[in-house]
Amino acid sequence: MVIIKAVEGWIVLAVGLHEETTEDEITDKFADYGEIKNLHLNLDRRTGFVKGYALVEYETFKEAKNAIDAVNGTKLLGSTLHCDFAFIRAPIGSGGGGTSSERDSRDRASKNRAGGRRRGRSTSPTRKY
Repeated sequence: MVIIKAVEGWIVLAVGLHEETTEDEITDKFADYGEIKNLHLNLDRRTGFVKGYALVEYETFKEAKNAIDAVNGTKLLGSTLHCDFAFIRAPIGSGGGGTSSERDSRDRASKNRAGGRRRGRSTSPTRKY
């Protein structure tokens, strides 16, 4: 697992937030570990409640890592927070889609159907001029 820096800083993903969590409560929870550059707390458009996660951005890796280590597993408004880096690259060669033999067999199966081409559910009607 390789941790990747975002364009501007190091982003911590915090999940398991209570639906009534506020930005101030997140800031209070994470501010002890460094200056927070940015905070995203997405709301559900229909209900107006928090979707259950937040993105907290720090300037340095050390600040973000300290926040993850300290906050992960703690409680906020009765909900247990789970924290990790938002951007993690899988190890080289893992591909993330099963073993290479599983991917190869899926590729062969899809090429065998429809003469190697994937078709939609139906063809378009022919034009009559």
